[in-house]
Amino acid sequence: MNDMEFPAEKPQKRKIPFSWIWIASTVLLCIVFAFASVPGVLAQVRDSVQIEQPDNARRIRRYADTIQLVFNYIQRYYIDEVDSKVMFEGAMHGLFNALDDPYSVFMPESEMNELADTTQGAFGGVGLYVNKPSAARADGRPAFLEVAAPIENTPGWRAGINPGDQIIRINDEPTDIMTQEEAVARLRGTPGTDVNLVIRRGERIEFPITLTRAIIEVPTVRHAMIDNIGFLNLLTFTPRTVDRTVEAINYFRENNYQGVVLDVRNNYGGLLHSAIDIASLFLESGVVVSTRSRIPAENHVFNTNTRRPSIVPADIPIVVLINRGSASASEIVAGALKDRGRAYLVGERTFGKGSVQQVYPLDAAGFKITTARYFTPSDANIDRIGIPPDRLVRFPEFTDADAEKLNSLINDNRIPSFVRDNQEASPAQIETFARSLESEYGLDLTLLRRLIRNERNRTTIAPVYDLEYDVQLQEAVNIINGGNFAELMQNTRTLKALQEEETEEESVQFS
Repeated sequence: MNDMEFPAEKPQKRKIPFSWIWIASTVLLCIVFAFASVPGVLAQVRDSVQIEQPDNARRIRRYADTIQLVFNYIQRYYIDEVDSKVMFEGAMHGLFNALDDPYSVFMPESEMNELADTTQGAFGGVGLYVNKPSAARADGRPAFLEVAAPIENTPGWRAGINPGDQIIRINDEPTDIMTQEEAVARLRGTPGTDVNLVIRRGERIEFPITLTRAIIEVPTVRHAMIDNIGFLNLLTFTPRTVDRTVEAINYFRENNYQGVVLDVRNNYGGLLHSAIDIASLFLESGVVVSTRSRIPAENHVFNTNTRRPSIVPADIPIVVLINRGSASASEIVAGALKDRGRAYLVGERTFGKGSVQQVYPLDAAGFKITTARYFTPSDANIDRIGIPPDRLVRFPEFTDADAEKLNSLINDNRIPSFVRDNQEASPAQIETFARSLESEYGLDLTLLRRLIRNERNRTTIAPVYDLEYDVQLQEAVNIINGGNFAELMQNTRTLKALQEEETEEESVQFS
């Protein structure tokens, strides 16, 4: 963003506290930059304000004049030279924080790049999920970048990099002094260019490797067969999600599937149109979702996409798995399938993000702003309410005493040490170790088995599903195999009906 120069005179007397001026400048400076940087959108708003609310238009102009004065004053007279970019970004953060809306935010360049990768569904890189502790390890050793998992059929995967490997150097720079964002920026780059890594595996193995960057597709779908049931796990909603879902359903058809488990647990959302297209694969026709706003142009009714017709026969039972991590676009799909009587919901109440955001660029940075709320086909808005399941199934919850025991187990590092030292452990050895932990820490044996399984999965490619320990998935499979799916669906109610019932119950309680 270019610096802005405004004429100003040095005031003779400060009549208001300087801290108040700084707060005002922080909030109001954004208005000038936003209007200058997004002329097409904001010109429409400006024109409507001038026509319908002339007093408000005059107030906005007065604020703009004030911020010009204060911005220039700080640039000229503050005791130290101020980086205009720092002032701009601080002002933008302040403006959006004032909205008290967690989904309307200013996004610096790094966040805009990450959002673009997600929404476009691809980026240039090596295909590795990585994480990095924010502080030194408890054992005092350097906190290097660690591979969480390679993405299948990418340069990192083809080179044999494994989950749990540490990347200790990137192009001769040690990663223990990098932030995770800095490391990711060095791994990504123009497809066809090389990046040199040094990999540490276990305690003794260390080797250099050169990877050639390629176009990396953001994984959005995982699928597998559970006997005669197709298991479809949607990770996020990008432009590529629909094609990958169609491939999965075709695979189910080839394997003579008799039902579908659609897993949107911990799916934070993504693109609205991707969610509509996904719902269209399961619905014959009709409304998927509608949006409403104080801006007429943002009011829409979205029907199924005729270019993406239903490919799942109406007699195929569908169970949707939801939890507190299911949000936004995943709630649109779950809500549409429930309200249209197409799917049975199992798990826990969803997050409750019933709003729609638009993203606007400001040079390399940008901002995301809420422009509408969305409503399910039964005319229910689930914002800050969420979608309740038709059948509530929770994972076992910890007591305070259990939490203390688990905290001790984690701090003692017993399970990671066992997995590291016994990479080829047999089921009998794992069972013996789990029972020893049960005796020592007093924790549930099933929980301990699951923790060991999760740690082993962290250093291998994790399975698509875990029917042994996933109680919500177990229930979904039992429902489909139970033979009474049609009867269950007849007893479900729309989200609007459920919300009205809850309102009536609350009014009775307070009457």
